[in-house]
Amino acid sequence: MQFGFIIQVIGTIFIEREVRMRIDKTHLDCIQQVLDDATSSNTFAGCSALVFHKGAEVGYYESGMADIARQRKFSRNTICRFYSMTKVITAVAAWQLIERGKLELTENIARYIPSFAHLKVQSGDKIVDCNTPITVQDLLNMTSGYSYGGTQDEAHRAMMNFIVQLGEETAKGNQPTTAECARKIASVPLGFVPSTSFEYGVSADILGAVIEEVSGMTLGEYFKKNIFTPLEMCDTGFFVEEGKRERLAELYGYDKDGNLQLRKEGILGIINYPFSAPAFESGGAGLLGTIDDYMKICRMLNNAGELKGARILYPATVRAIATLSISKELTKVFTKNHPTLSGYTYGNLTRHLIDESSSKTITAHTGEFGWDGWTGTYMAVDPENELSIVFFTQIADNGGYTQTARRVRNVIYSALY
Repeated sequence: MQFGFIIQVIGTIFIEREVRMRIDKTHLDCIQQVLDDATSSNTFAGCSALVFHKGAEVGYYESGMADIARQRKFSRNTICRFYSMTKVITAVAAWQLIERGKLELTENIARYIPSFAHLKVQSGDKIVDCNTPITVQDLLNMTSGYSYGGTQDEAHRAMMNFIVQLGEETAKGNQPTTAECARKIASVPLGFVPSTSFEYGVSADILGAVIEEVSGMTLGEYFKKNIFTPLEMCDTGFFVEEGKRERLAELYGYDKDGNLQLRKEGILGIINYPFSAPAFESGGAGLLGTIDDYMKICRMLNNAGELKGARILYPATVRAIATLSISKELTKVFTKNHPTLSGYTYGNLTRHLIDESSSKTITAHTGEFGWDGWTGTYMAVDPENELSIVFFTQIADNGGYTQTARRVRNVIYSALY
């Protein structure tokens, strides 16, 4: 009798678990209104959202224009700039090399790029020698000491000068290669000793150069052979191929009155309208593609590294990506710098939800991970709920998890039961 009771209880638990893993597709239709509100208010010119649950599509929504002047609608085949959502793909590539024994987390990156053998670091108001190496894990965790620039000290000003010069050279058609960029970054002082703090910056671009050196391919060649082709991501790359240019969304920003206007210039050395292969293939911000293509990355990660017979990573590797992270102390720095991501930590170029009670959105379980981009793009992978989310728009200066993306997420998570 006791054994039978235990079996009955276990069975009930599994049934309840299955019930909670349902999703109300009718409720998901609220996403359409969220998107329509964003475009009708000119928050965005256009946007889209795609949701998969348990390996199946449960909702796709779109609103507004990819090109206002030509009245071209935002759609599933609209090609968008990923910007920092590129970082997730760079992390996947690095972990492929790690699981193949070609790269290791504690390695000094100077082994692959000797320019990083002689580092300088900000110490008080002085620049001094740095005897602590930058490791592969520092690049994955944004603990390398490199930022995206600033004005607070010499190290940040030097990085800002590098980024400005990179943009100027790109505009002149003299863009350096991925490897050349990394070597130039090596001459910039670190903001802190590696592994002692967290700061979001150019680490993923350096990692892209490491991947090139280890693989013997350009970053674009590596991505295409090892990720894009196996996953049939036909529209993703560092430039838009001929015949697809009409599908590239315009990039918009806001004028001084808050109205939408075209934004031609890029940031971080990125060419916003790349119709040929750029010399600098940015592992931190350079990719473009469609919402369906990016969803394949999410679905692969949600399916323990495999999608439709294409094995990109092994299950243990995906678990490492989703769990290895910065320390509790450094998480405090991350939260201070990214207040909308309260409840998360950071690792492997992604956020990781670790504290549901501190989250700024409706959240079902810890373990969700993902990232966002400067043009307002957002992605989430939730293995516990077998949920994948991709949100696309093309509005400059809107990285850091937009309000619209949070609203879309609230609709999706409230639909789980």
